[in-house]
Amino acid sequence: MTSTTTAPGVVRAATTATYAAFIGSGFAFASWASRIPQVRDRLELDASALGLVLLAIAAGSLLALPLSGPVVSRIGSSRTVMAMAVLLGVGLSVAALGSLAGVVPVVIGLFLLGFANGAWDVAMNVQGTVVERHLGKSIMSRFHAGFSLGTVAGALVGAVMVAAHVSVAVHLVIVAALVVTGVVWQARRFVADHDESEQGAAGESAGGSALDAWKEPRTLLIGLFVLAFAFTEGVGNDWISVAAIDGHHVSPALGTLAFAGFLTAMTIGRWFGPGLLDRYGRTAVVRVLAVIGIGGVALFVFGPSPVYAFAGTLLWGLGASLGFPVGMSAGGDDPRRAAARVSVIASIGYCAFLGGPPAIGFLGDRVTVLKALIVVAALLAMAALIATSVRPLPGSALGERVES
Repeated sequence: MTSTTTAPGVVRAATTATYAAFIGSGFAFASWASRIPQVRDRLELDASALGLVLLAIAAGSLLALPLSGPVVSRIGSSRTVMAMAVLLGVGLSVAALGSLAGVVPVVIGLFLLGFANGAWDVAMNVQGTVVERHLGKSIMSRFHAGFSLGTVAGALVGAVMVAAHVSVAVHLVIVAALVVTGVVWQARRFVADHDESEQGAAGESAGGSALDAWKEPRTLLIGLFVLAFAFTEGVGNDWISVAAIDGHHVSPALGTLAFAGFLTAMTIGRWFGPGLLDRYGRTAVVRVLAVIGIGGVALFVFGPSPVYAFAGTLLWGLGASLGFPVGMSAGGDDPRRAAARVSVIASIGYCAFLGGPPAIGFLGDRVTVLKALIVVAALLAMAALIATSVRPLPGSALGERVES
């Protein structure tokens, strides 16, 4: 399905711009993350103090996510991404320069960074659903693969900056300027979130529609579905290396390699997933991936040797790949309610990103981190059971020929 009012060239430009928004977000966030050790040393923070400082990012994101639905509904995804890119650039610069002065400016900068990142995330996912509708095919997971590539690029550039002894302030201020300039320029090419025929209905009550979305059973189920996959992804990011080293007694280098395998498998799944989604439909694909993920976690936890554990990380990454982006697509099936629903789903899902890793750590103190990872398999089983929640709405072009 292509839009009757939007030229193919405009849609192609919007597709490129959406990739730029996802890549830019990942690049900026990974750039900051790559310099955390230097900021910690500069401010002489111990582990608990550093954890409290980093909590400012989570606080900003948690505040922004539920508020972003009304904002995107009112001013559109393009203006929201542009405004949040500027705010993120300010926050990143304040945190970078603030590291020269003390903890307080760093906390302020990270709060702004987290707030901007949360609202930016919702807005770019809303635009992703718009582009999907215009193209008539599932490409949301490729946008998320772009985010993954952005994080890899940010981490690699950060490693070069550390090796070259470039200061945190210089590095991150330059990153902020580049990201703001590139993303603002690209976001101007987004297509409208609604067709003209939908504008009136969409704009009637932005705040009310956002509040109503929290009462919709389908939206809440999708949020729970996304939470399970976000937990699967977040725990993999934070604990695979530790579990491989401590549980399977591999070297730190091999532990990092296992983590790299997880990321690679997840990125491959996101890049090649759209063809499967268009052919077999959302529900069938995510259920199969959930089962693959369960098998991967089981192989990683119970595998008799590191070879089995490494194979498990690949299956785990593949299984985790499409759940989050498919949930975002499902939230955007109705363009009139996309911003509100994506905001709710993202708010629920990000609770897992923020709370999942500490939960595994708490449980790991009692049963070992390796055995604690079984929780991931249990949540994936739940996701498989409620996977019908992501089935396209009646009349939705995406997937209706295989799920109607």
